[in-house]
Amino acid sequence: MFRPCIDLHENQVKQIVGGSFTDDGNLLQTNFTSGCSSAWYAELYRKDDLRGGHVIQLGSGNETAAHEALAAFPGGLQLGGGVNLDNAPAWLDAGASHVIVTSWVFRDGILDEERLNKLVKAIGQERLVLDLSCRQRDGEYWIVTDRWQKFTETNITDKTLDHLSSHCAEFLVHAVDVEGKQAGIDLELVEKLADGSPIPCTYAGGARSLTDLESVHQRGNGRIHLTIGSALDIFGGTLKYEDCVAFNRQHAR
Repeated sequence: MFRPCIDLHENQVKQIVGGSFTDDGNLLQTNFTSGCSSAWYAELYRKDDLRGGHVIQLGSGNETAAHEALAAFPGGLQLGGGVNLDNAPAWLDAGASHVIVTSWVFRDGILDEERLNKLVKAIGQERLVLDLSCRQRDGEYWIVTDRWQKFTETNITDKTLDHLSSHCAEFLVHAVDVEGKQAGIDLELVEKLADGSPIPCTYAGGARSLTDLESVHQRGNGRIHLTIGSALDIFGGTLKYEDCVAFNRQHAR
C-alpha cells in the first residue's frame, strides 16, 4: 500500500537525494522545495485517510514544522529525526502515532541493546518504529545511521529482522542508494524484507510510477508498504498523488 511522507529541512518541506545530507548539515542535492507548509500536506493526508506516513526531520531546526504537521493529523503520522529517550514521549504527546529511531540505538555503529530496551520500556513497543535504512556493500545490505552517512556493523538478515521485531511495531527501510533518484525500486531488498520481517514494514526509495507500486505489492506479497516522495506531483514529479490514493482504496476492498 502507498504511504506518504513529509521530509523537513530548515522548517521547509523538501525532497532530497538519499545520502546527500552531509555531516555539516548541508543538502548536496535537493529535488524539490515546497511552497506549501507541512500542515498543508498533513491535512491532505488526513482528508484521504492515509495513515502511517512519516514526518522526518533532516537535521535540527525543524521542530516547528514537525509540530504543525502532527497537530494537523493527530495520530496519523510517525515522527523521526533526532528522536531519543528524552524527547520520544513528548513527540507522542504532540500527536505522533509512533516515533522512528535509528542513530540513537545504533551507537558507534553497534546496536545498543540497553538503550533500545530503555526506550521500549519508556514508550512501549507498540509506539516504536525502527528505521533500518541501508546501503549495499559487498553484496549485503548494511544499516546506516547519522543522516545515512555511517555504516553500522548490522546487516539486514532474517535473524536481524526477527530479533528487532520483538522490540518495535514496524520497520521503516529507505534503500539509500536509490532514494530520491526515481530510478526504480530495489526489488531484491523488497523481497528480503517480505520474506524475513515478522512485522509490518515500509520500504522507501526509487519509486517513480504506479507500476512500481504494483510491483512492491506483488513482490512483497502484499506485506510491504511503499513510500513515494519525489515522483509525486505534489512534490514536483509526474506521478499523480490521486492515483496512489485510488490504488490504496482499490486494494483495501
